[in-house]
Parts: sequence; structure tokens; C-alpha cells
Amino acid sequence: MDNNTNNTPKEFEIIGVRFKEAGKVYYFSPAGISFNVSDGAIVETSRGMEFGTVVVANKTVPANEVVQPLKSVVRRATEKDVIRVKENLELAEKAKNIFREKVEKHKLDMTLVDAEYTFDNSKLLFYFTSEGRVDFREFVKDMASVFKTRIELRQIGVRDEAKQVGGLGICGRPFCCKTFLNDFEQVSIKMAKDQGLSLNSVKISGTCGRLMCCLRYENDVYQEEIAKTPKVGSLVSTPSGKGVVIESNPLAGIVKVSLDSNRDVPAIFVREDVKVLAKGKKDDIPEDEELKMLEKE
Repeated sequence: MDNNTNNTPKEFEIIGVRFKEAGKVYYFSPAGISFNVSDGAIVETSRGMEFGTVVVANKTVPANEVVQPLKSVVRRATEKDVIRVKENLELAEKAKNIFREKVEKHKLDMTLVDAEYTFDNSKLLFYFTSEGRVDFREFVKDMASVFKTRIELRQIGVRDEAKQVGGLGICGRPFCCKTFLNDFEQVSIKMAKDQGLSLNSVKISGTCGRLMCCLRYENDVYQEEIAKTPKVGSLVSTPSGKGVVIESNPLAGIVKVSLDSNRDVPAIFVREDVKVLAKGKKDDIPEDEELKMLEKE
């Protein structure tokens, strides 16, 4: 038997740290320091030394919730660290102007979204969008000669751009991705269809030009209710005789049936009073290229 198995901790003390508003929460060992929510912490990441905000105070979690190896906090952030973060933000704003000048000089198809320095200034990152792939090797060399630090360019999609820039959705509220969504999940045309929404690209897409993230919020409830409700086209038996389902409302739990005995006047039943004799055909999702584009990341 492997002795190391017995020595593996069953739980860890952690704190949760976030580096961006509505960004992912990462676990770190507090290294014996007691943190409160909103405290600043200096931690070592794959990008180098970073300043993060504590969003989960010291607590113990099961080992299976921790990605190993669990890195430790370097130290609690000081007032000088907070000042440095602000200075880095100012430097990043100046870097944006130089970036745009260099893009014009090299005649590249790149649109700047954001720029940021790592806390220790060891790296300067630029986030951009572009219609296709960009050969920016010479551009990076030119930029590095100006900033005298490591330059990293990251091409991002339209959803990531919306998350970074922010704005107001068609509901009139700030973007979900900017305010509270930690990560993007797949959203599909089927979700819109299952919710009875108009499959009009304008009505079901967000400002980013992709399907609205909120289509997923109630999807699990719809799936649960749809599974219990006879589909349109199903042959059913009702208290009033046999017929075919011509309309259904899963959330209300009712179906409208065209009875064999009276085709002209449909009858409405609660689904519990209806027995399916033969299932209806599976709903088809329109093969519309414009709609399919909405599903892309």
C-alpha cells in the first residue's frame, strides 16, 4: 500500500481570490494569515506576482474541491501595493495609445480591447480582437523596444470583449458577464426554442452579437417541465377521448388537444389527465446560418 495516500490531507484551509471584477475565483493557502472579504493579497500566479482581492475569507474545504498544488499567499497587501496597482492602471492607459500608434504603423487588422500590467511589471498584456489570424511578430519586437518588458498579445472573442468592456444589455441592466458571471457557458438555439422565444437573431442575441447568456438561467426548469409534458404532434388519450396535441405549455403543465370526436373545437387538459399513446416528432432546429453564428464563442 502507498503510504503517501494516508498522508494526503482530507481538507485544506483556503481563501478565495479574484483578480478581476466578475472574474474566476482562485483558491490559495492563507499561509497562517487571517483574511477578511475585500482585503488585498499578493499571490504568485503563472503570470507572475499579482494583486488580488479576497472574496472568500479563511475557511476549510474538502480536498476534492482544491486543485493541486495549492499555492500559498505571499503576503497581505499594503497601502503601497494599492498605490502601485493604481499606478499600473495609469501606465496601462498610456500603453494603449502607443499600441494604437504601432498598429497603424504596421498596418495590422487589430482592435485594442484592453491593456494591463502584471503587479510586478514583469509583463504587459494587450487584449485585442481581429477578424482573422494576425502575424504580429515584428509588432511585438517594436513594442518590446519601447516598454522594455515582456509583451504578450491575446486575441479574444466578442463575448470576452463584452466582459472586459462592459455595457448595458437590452434589459437595461449592466452585462451579466461584466457583473457576476465568472465564466461563459454554452448557450444554444434549442434553449431559445424550448422557452418559446421568437427565433429572431435580433431578439435573442446580446450586445456582443451572440446568444444571450440569460437563456441558460431557466433552462434546467424548462427541460424538467418539457420532459413531463406531451409534445406537439403526440397521439394521446384524454378523459374526452383520443386526439392529437396541437399546443403545449410546459410551465403551466397544460396541453391543447384536437380531439378525434370534434376537430373544430380543441380541448385543454392538464398533462396529468393525458396519456401519450404515440410520441410526436422531435422538434427541428432551423438550419439558419445567421442563427448558428449566434452560438459561436
